[in-house]
Amino acid sequence: MASAAGTVQAPSPSAITQRPSLFDSALAKVQDAAHQLSGSESSGLQARPLSGEALLEVLPLLGQAEARLIDIYRLISQGQHREALLKASVLVEDHPNFHLAHLVHGDLLSLQARPVRQLGDVPDTKAQAAAEQLAALRDESARRLRALIERPPQGSIPTQFLALSSQSRHAIAVDASRSRLYLFENLTPTRSGANGFAAPRLRLLGDFYISVGLQGIEKAVEGDKRTPLGVYYITSNLNPDNLPDLYGVGALPINYPNPLDVQRGKTGSGIWLHGTPREQFVRAPLASDGCVVLSNPDLERLLATVQIRTTPVVIAPSLEWVMPESLDAERRPFEAALEAWRSAKSRGELDDLKGFYSSRFQNQGRDLAQWWPRVEGELRSAGAARDLQLKEVSMLRWRDSQDTMVVTFGEVAQGQTRGVTKRQYWARERDQWKIFFEGNT
Repeated sequence: MASAAGTVQAPSPSAITQRPSLFDSALAKVQDAAHQLSGSESSGLQARPLSGEALLEVLPLLGQAEARLIDIYRLISQGQHREALLKASVLVEDHPNFHLAHLVHGDLLSLQARPVRQLGDVPDTKAQAAAEQLAALRDESARRLRALIERPPQGSIPTQFLALSSQSRHAIAVDASRSRLYLFENLTPTRSGANGFAAPRLRLLGDFYISVGLQGIEKAVEGDKRTPLGVYYITSNLNPDNLPDLYGVGALPINYPNPLDVQRGKTGSGIWLHGTPREQFVRAPLASDGCVVLSNPDLERLLATVQIRTTPVVIAPSLEWVMPESLDAERRPFEAALEAWRSAKSRGELDDLKGFYSSRFQNQGRDLAQWWPRVEGELRSAGAARDLQLKEVSMLRWRDSQDTMVVTFGEVAQGQTRGVTKRQYWARERDQWKIFFEGNT
């Protein structure tokens, strides 16, 4: 690092003291906007400064390169332009494909000779020739900064995680509006008997910049270049040796379209969490064909951490953060419906059990009439009515125009040590929870 830093010509004293007017004001505008929004939005995020202890708490959560870039921003905001320039020089040498870092480095070099008017302060002729790229880099910069100064409170979780089984050792939540992916470690205690399900406890492990679809979010049809919204699970881990360079160091497919997507007639496939090609460190905020794209170092961290089949991935337009205990009131009514379903199945009362299933039930093209013989067969094979236990229950709630619950559990008959793992999709219909999909995972 010393040799790289030594290649930078030291700025003159006058250049060091001269503040880059709009470069600093751009940082201030992002901070002011965050402070205003934090009081008016329902996101639950809190405004935090870009300096001091608050920033030191956040930096370990970020990808290494982003943490270094944010530290450069901090130095700029404090008027320490010489230190910022030295660190920017080393950053672009270490990551020559990190375009935003190059833009900041160029501004800091320009600052030695003249005031800097804005991020990416290049001559007008060059700005016109690369207007789209400059706009994307400025958008990326603003999103990174905003994510750093609008922070989830310590111990808070996204509202979708009502309960999380210990089988899900990690969980992922994507906030498309902020171009962020949050990686959690699941510390939830096991079910506490008569007291029902314990409030989920998630520890934030990582907070990464991501890109979504070129046309935005809410995927509906094949080829629309949009990223889907909903509750998904990672289904596999693809070997990068078998992938084109476009996907970087690997890919984690998710189960789009899920049963709710199928109900709504959505089409398409091949939605992955994946990396970037060699010539890019990251992609613009809106750049993919519908996938969620991370830098290769950040994806490598995911690949080394998460498990297939048991890791949920929530992709939301924006996340709402709350303290875990506040979700108890939302979880308990559904918990009562799930317990009533379990009781009816344990008693073997088919008529009562059928009342829990929606008339729009569907599983791989089979409606409820075609599916029901399978349920009857399960009860016949069990013989006399036996008490069923639901083990390792996860409940993830998705609310848009419809209120949906994605529930995963182990179904184990009393007296047995092993059972089957099932996933159900429930929807609220006339204030009652009804199952519209059921299958083994």
